[in-house]
Amino acid sequence: MLSLGHDHWFIRKVVFWRAAASIAWSVLLLPASTAIFVLLSRISVLHPIEWITGSLNFLCGSYVIFSIVLLCLVVLIIGFFILEFYTVVPSIPCTQIALIGKVLHPQQFIHSLVHSMMGMLVSWCAAVMIGGRYQFLTSPCITEESAVASSMCLNEYHLFFLLAGAFMGYSYSLLYVVGNMNYVSFPNIQQNKYLRFKGTLPLVIKHSAVQALYSVRNYCITYFFLGYIPRAWICTTMNLQKDRALHSLDTLTGLLDFSLLYHLWISGTFLLVTWYMTWLLFRIYTTEVYCFPVQSSFSEDAHQCLPKVLSSKQPLILKYLALQDFALLSQNSPSRRQEVFSLSQPGGHPHNWSALSGECLTILNDLTQKLIAYQEAVSSNGRIKPQSVGSDKRPSSSGSSATSLIEEPTSWQTPKVSMGPKTPGSVFLRASVASPFTPDLGSPFGSPAMKRLTGTLDPSSPWHGSVQSPHVMRRGPKLWTSSLGAESPLNGSPQSGPALVPSPVAGAQKPSIVSLWIQNRQEQVKNVLAKRVLIMYLFNKLPEASSQALFAESQAHIWALEGLSHLVAASYTEDRFGVVQTTLPDILGTMLTLQEAVDKHFKLPHASSKPARTSGSLVDTSYKTLRFALRASLKTAIYRITTTFGEHLNAVQVSVEHRKKLQQFLEYKE
Repeated sequence: MLSLGHDHWFIRKVVFWRAAASIAWSVLLLPASTAIFVLLSRISVLHPIEWITGSLNFLCGSYVIFSIVLLCLVVLIIGFFILEFYTVVPSIPCTQIALIGKVLHPQQFIHSLVHSMMGMLVSWCAAVMIGGRYQFLTSPCITEESAVASSMCLNEYHLFFLLAGAFMGYSYSLLYVVGNMNYVSFPNIQQNKYLRFKGTLPLVIKHSAVQALYSVRNYCITYFFLGYIPRAWICTTMNLQKDRALHSLDTLTGLLDFSLLYHLWISGTFLLVTWYMTWLLFRIYTTEVYCFPVQSSFSEDAHQCLPKVLSSKQPLILKYLALQDFALLSQNSPSRRQEVFSLSQPGGHPHNWSALSGECLTILNDLTQKLIAYQEAVSSNGRIKPQSVGSDKRPSSSGSSATSLIEEPTSWQTPKVSMGPKTPGSVFLRASVASPFTPDLGSPFGSPAMKRLTGTLDPSSPWHGSVQSPHVMRRGPKLWTSSLGAESPLNGSPQSGPALVPSPVAGAQKPSIVSLWIQNRQEQVKNVLAKRVLIMYLFNKLPEASSQALFAESQAHIWALEGLSHLVAASYTEDRFGVVQTTLPDILGTMLTLQEAVDKHFKLPHASSKPARTSGSLVDTSYKTLRFALRASLKTAIYRITTTFGEHLNAVQVSVEHRKKLQQFLEYKE
């Protein structure tokens, strides 16, 4: 939601105006869609001339004009909710109970309530424009018995339409949150806004018609069983009687009315087309490319330049549009690339390149740490022999573990980056906190990084020697030698592990009896609940969803990879000052380390190795295949660099393992 970023300059000057333009176009398209709805609702194949002339005369009447005004108000409210709820990072629940909590969230309750009210208002406008028996809520009674008690009876057809609108509005809101329709994805191929809208409009109409058909079916079933409740309440509240000369609509005879079902379906299609067009136009306008200046001559505009906005954390739409512009800049703009490669005056420092490349490397390194933390979590689920508390405090255990790991192939050496040294403990703590699915220490997925700092691998486990751990990360001399090399007796492996172990003073404090009793009770409750099938179904992790949540932000990583690789490839002929060559070892090392982490992730037992087939639906599900797109983009980025530089990369200082990996890319064997 935008509530935290309303005061940001980009939200005020760009996002709000783009949202206003999309809503304005939705309002301008309302008369055309309303005219088509009136024509289809009054269709008469046997009398085509009378049908067309009568519909055109009705379009100029007061009922249609007033309905269009109300529909404009509905579009404004729907557009406001789209603006408030949109996001560029999808929210992927990892358990069934998380999905239920997402549906029952108070914000979602308000969203559903407002959409139900707006659906009822649209259905009222549709009933008025169709006319006939659907136009009013009350109608004169037909039977004499009813005429004695009251001259007016309830028009159940009108009530049926109003409740259908509320039902379709709630169904739309429910699918909106379950299908992550608030997620705004960016197109892979940049097109003009008109061409994007024109190409997607047939899919909008088809999707709306099919969804309206299913909604009509579900609503008729619901009304068949529960329709008497609102009907009785309306009759009691408004002192109306039911006309017994007509069939009730909560019976099979009343529902098997082709004209009623057709008008209900065409009204639902009109409602969904109007809302989906507003949603589509907002997505088109929001994801339009925004060109940020690389550098500015005025200091007051420095916060709007690409190096500055790329390092911003909020709002996310700003960071994503900046990364998109960075990727397009690296591919299609030689003049802007020269600004990136330029040196500052005075001083002669590559500030633009340092800021852009540094932020991209930070983004990629964060993903690497998240992948390692996830692999630690998966491997710790029944694959590590737990040690006693006393064994964690013995310094010999960490020393022997480090010695054994030194003898293994250094396949996870991390290159030295230019953003500043980081201790392994802080890196993994941050990665574990940033992970959206990492639970507490007591769960099977609990704090793997902390466990692996003091635990040992099971030698008989198939993960021994292949699953990466903080020990393996710490032994790489390229990452921490600059700051911790003097303190490390194991060739760049800093002894920061014992710093994370509780001190003897803290360890001497014994837990109280009350805390031990509470922990025992918690374990007993967990064991009892774990035996219930329903509880396990609701709380068990969904491996595929966890993997999707891990790569939920991978669109940013894809743009960072594309931008870096294209700039590095272009620097071969365009970089006159050699600013890229200073960070080329860091870039190659980061990409190769990330590629190894991604490959190991896809080798996990529950990770899917092939993307699912896309159904071609209007609802975007591209976030489910972001990890496959990242894997392809990563390999393409490395090949782009190796193809451009060729054998010159042999002069770049990288680790032995990275050298072997790089040679495979040079020989096109990867």
